[in-house]
Amino acid sequence: MPEVALRLTITGRVQGVGYRDWAIHEARGLGLKGWVRNRRDGSVEALAVGPDEAVQLFVQACHRGPSMARVDTVKVEPAQGIVGESGFSQKPTV
Repeated sequence: MPEVALRLTITGRVQGVGYRDWAIHEARGLGLKGWVRNRRDGSVEALAVGPDEAVQLFVQACHRGPSMARVDTVKVEPAQGIVGESGFSQKPTV
């Protein structure tokens, strides 16, 4: 099955609520590659790479987030030409 790559930008109350750790757990459970990081504007950004079905499940989960989060929007963009790393990790804030 071909891999897809999507870049997500999640806004709302998504920093300081365990969103990155939660996203790593969700992505690894789905066998995805990529990363997650906070952005200085208060959003969370993620790159998810893997089979389309698994990536779509991750996107759906990101609309919910962890219990302490309040997700307002999840912007999804294709990430053409971006190769995910092995596994799913946390990157520094940008």
